[in-house]
Amino acid sequence: MNSRRLRQWLAGLRPRLVLSFAAMTLVGAAAAAGASYVSARTTILSGVQDPALIQLRDQVIAYLPQLRLPLDQSQVDRFGINFKGVSTLVVYRDLHSGASISVQELPPELRREVATGSSIQFQRVSSPVGPQLVIGMPVLERTGTGPPEHTGVEVYRRIDLAPQQAAIDQLATRAWQTAALALPIAVALALLAARQVLRPVRALNTAARKLGHGQLDVRLPAKGSDELAELVTTFNSTAAELERTVGSLRAMEADARRFVADVSHELRTPLAAMNAVTDVLDEDAEQLPADTAVAARLVSAETRRLTRLVQDLVEISRFDAGRAELRLDEWDVATAVADSISARGWSAEDGIVTDLPAGVVATLDPRRLDIVVANLVGNALRHGEPPVEVRLGTDGTTVTLVVTDHGPGIPAEVLPHVFDRFTKADSSRARSEGSGLGLSIARENARLHGGDIEAGNTPGGARFVLRLPRHARPPEPR
Repeated sequence: MNSRRLRQWLAGLRPRLVLSFAAMTLVGAAAAAGASYVSARTTILSGVQDPALIQLRDQVIAYLPQLRLPLDQSQVDRFGINFKGVSTLVVYRDLHSGASISVQELPPELRREVATGSSIQFQRVSSPVGPQLVIGMPVLERTGTGPPEHTGVEVYRRIDLAPQQAAIDQLATRAWQTAALALPIAVALALLAARQVLRPVRALNTAARKLGHGQLDVRLPAKGSDELAELVTTFNSTAAELERTVGSLRAMEADARRFVADVSHELRTPLAAMNAVTDVLDEDAEQLPADTAVAARLVSAETRRLTRLVQDLVEISRFDAGRAELRLDEWDVATAVADSISARGWSAEDGIVTDLPAGVVATLDPRRLDIVVANLVGNALRHGEPPVEVRLGTDGTTVTLVVTDHGPGIPAEVLPHVFDRFTKADSSRARSEGSGLGLSIARENARLHGGDIEAGNTPGGARFVLRLPRHARPPEPR
């Protein structure tokens, strides 16, 4: 997966939902684990320091009746011996007595608080041998009715917290392990939630794709009353309105095509009579006065043009109605193309250059192939420049006929619409010999065979490529 596809995937709803859900779950699990850790740590340490404070206070109070101030070193030593077996230090001014602990090991802040204060102080410190709890207690004496006064005697006790620290470390490890185990569970729950949320979104996407492909009757069941249900309802309303509008447009289009087909059909009979009259006028034009002869030839030319337009409209109406028939037979394509060119009087003198190898036999409708060849070659002669090259080829399964002229080519803005009906390369040319339907009819005939026509430009003109299957099949009935 390249970086672009990775960014597109990460921008999707599923990864964003999963990441958000997992992040929230992980933060919640970490917060719960942290709170549990702090609470348990406080409980463990309180379970050690509170009894130690009480024990030290009781031991000092029990010894107070034997204490006579000022103390000398022997009295300080006896006071320290009273705490035998426990790391305790007795300090009186410059004198001190104790085992396993010295004055230099006391935290300065604790020492200052005990020396000047009147309450028991404690401090947890880290030492090379592990965490320790140091408790300091000033010894007070009540001399009158006032508050007790500091006697200058300080008692310190050090307690090893290594077992408690081990228990706290184990608790922390378990807390973080629990938080880590919550992550895959959170991801699984997020995937399940994303699936539930995205299911209607995927259904909407599928329905929208069907709607875009023309399946206008697609609808979705609206379940629930949430935002997604509201979106489904909106989609269904939009699809229904679109189906109604497209149905109306299709009906109007069908009416228009039917009208054109009916009019074209009705015009065929009077046009046949008009052509008969204009043929007579053409034959007798030489005997008519000059102005009358010009008018007669003009009427004859316009009648032929109208006749061709009506014929093209009738032909295109058959395609629109699905009534175009394909009468297949095996033909030598080179002979069929040569006959089509020859039938219209086109030759090398008109700039036609042919490359039609014999032996290319295909199953096709020769009448429709004649229409395609006449339109492509005639279009090249009218709008291009000679020579007009007509080349036939085959790859075994497809017959290819390429018609190339050496004219100005097809304008880029017209090229995508060159097969549209009534498209003209030069919009300023309102009238031409063609009906504007020739290329459209040619492509319809090619597609009726199961082939197609492509248009393009070469460095020196326009090129149309007709591709037909060598063994065409009749189209499926509509």
